[in-house]
Amino acid sequence: MKIIEVKDIKDLFKERNSESNKGDFGKVGIYGGSIEYSGALKLSFLALSSLRSGCGISRVIVKKEILPLLGPNISEETLCILPSFDDNFYDKLWDYIKDLDSLAFGMGLGNDKHLEEVLEYLIENYTGNLIIDADGLNTLSRMDLNVLNKRKCNILLTPHLKEFSRLCNKTIDEIKKDSLNLVKEFASTYRVIILLKGHTTIISNGTDIYLVKTGTPGMATAGSGDVLSGILAGLLAYLDFNLLTVAAGVLLNGIAGCLAEEDNTDISMIASDTINNIGKAIKVIRNGN
Repeated sequence: MKIIEVKDIKDLFKERNSESNKGDFGKVGIYGGSIEYSGALKLSFLALSSLRSGCGISRVIVKKEILPLLGPNISEETLCILPSFDDNFYDKLWDYIKDLDSLAFGMGLGNDKHLEEVLEYLIENYTGNLIIDADGLNTLSRMDLNVLNKRKCNILLTPHLKEFSRLCNKTIDEIKKDSLNLVKEFASTYRVIILLKGHTTIISNGTDIYLVKTGTPGMATAGSGDVLSGILAGLLAYLDFNLLTVAAGVLLNGIAGCLAEEDNTDISMIASDTINNIGKAIKVIRNGN
């Protein structure tokens, strides 16, 4: 077990070569939104935070039914529109994801009847780094979890306590009493990385455990989880898929949140304040010891 601090992740945020271009830093996909909840702001937060954390390109993948609900939150050039399920849906989906380095799935998806089928398709066909969050986790909890052992992709699950309770069929009290072992056991069984959100975030690949102690009360606001998922997707587009990269995302998010709270107070800060402080947080990390 290791507590991750700024000095441990500093080398991940080195200055870039002056001849770099956006193609050098990976492509991110954000798959979310639904008729019930368009998730426009969520999708915008995810796309922006992935770009702020360093990826080269961020695509937002949505079904065409929700396009009128998105409004001005997402620029047209980042949108990838999926057809209806009876109209070559999976052919189009594959076109959008086949060259992605990382893909975040689940934000604002609601309870679409096709979600289990879509998630199974992604697990069994996508070959990059798949981050499953929010409604994606709720969908996964209703499926046979052995589907995770059929994956072609690397998988990162990012539950909070209630979501992890559904996944592992334990009560929240049971998880609190033995969280380290339960997270490690789940990650080992299904060969995934688990990030259990909390005041102390627990990250395990089934062999090792990393702890990250960061954050602030001001981050207890709508959209904060989406910012973290966006940061993770951004980092996993150009860094290795491992515990240190995931821990770096958590620490970067927490430092940005602390900086946002300094300017806005724990009462008034909102999720976009954290996004706006990601650049300053990277400076803090680069200057850290």
